[in-house]
Amino acid sequence: MQVAGWALYGALGLLLIHLFAFAVAITWHLVAIQVAMVAVLLLTSHGLRTLFGRRGWRRLGLGGLLWRLALANGAAALGSQLVLGALIALVIRPPASLGGLAGGSQFVGYVLQTYFVLWLWTACYFGLHYLDRYKQAEVDRWKLAAAAREAELRTLQAQLNPHFLFNGLNNIRALVMEDPARARAMMTHLAELLRYTMQRNGTAQVPLATELEIVDNYLQLEALQLEERLRYSLDVAPDALPLLLPPMTLQLLVENAIKHGLAPRPAGGLLSLSARRAPADGSLCIAVRNTGVYQPRPGHPGVGVRNVQERLHLLFGPAAAFAIGPDPLLPDTVLAELRLPAPALQPLADERSAD
Repeated sequence: MQVAGWALYGALGLLLIHLFAFAVAITWHLVAIQVAMVAVLLLTSHGLRTLFGRRGWRRLGLGGLLWRLALANGAAALGSQLVLGALIALVIRPPASLGGLAGGSQFVGYVLQTYFVLWLWTACYFGLHYLDRYKQAEVDRWKLAAAAREAELRTLQAQLNPHFLFNGLNNIRALVMEDPARARAMMTHLAELLRYTMQRNGTAQVPLATELEIVDNYLQLEALQLEERLRYSLDVAPDALPLLLPPMTLQLLVENAIKHGLAPRPAGGLLSLSARRAPADGSLCIAVRNTGVYQPRPGHPGVGVRNVQERLHLLFGPAAAFAIGPDPLLPDTVLAELRLPAPALQPLADERSAD
């Protein structure tokens, strides 16, 4: 970049001489002087750049930097003009008609001109350096934020195993003495569920079709305990099956509906799950309904619901929506709605599998 910049500066000098110094012809001597000037300035700027790096000037504050640059640029301007004058006098040897251009009485003016040019170069150099540092700081800040988000997401995912295991073992414990055969069947389904959670540990998102398999396992597990008190239906559009969502999200919503809605009711109730792809923007829309009355505890959502909310916030930010409350259309029904952005809009749509 320096070579191109100084070469452009030399060519611009020749052009200005040609345009405004009508009495001066463009000869090889004049071209040689410009080439020598470009070479000297290139070496000078390279020397200044080396000085800035070795002396740590790029880390200095503005006050400490300016006076150092004033001295360095002054010395560099004087030295470069002395070297250039020597080259002109001893090597190029222009005719007398160009003597005024080569030095002599105008030497001080050339030094001041070079001093000004070196200040411009220095301003560009430090400006680009500070811009590069700013961009790198932005990259580092984004990397740090991503690492923090990833760590928080893994922490939330790690909560799922003990939370789910606790609920499952409690259910099995209640059946061991009463019905050992059903307890064994529940243990089989629980093992499948735990295998799924371990396989998906570290996976940001999974297809809806995969999540539905684990929901089916979970419903069979709950049906062994609740029997006819649990009635459920699944209505999933085929074009929604490949869409992605965080693992265990659907299972947690279904578990929440059964645990807080159906299980406490002596007669049980109905659970329905529907999933559609929104025609307008391609987003995934999920609705889980259950018989019951919505009774939230302000400021204290359950572990499952809180986990879903926090993971959605980490993965999608405001692009995802989650709400739970009374169904506005059906009496004595609780509705949990989930809306996830289309794959093209998902920040972490790439599935990082740990299988």
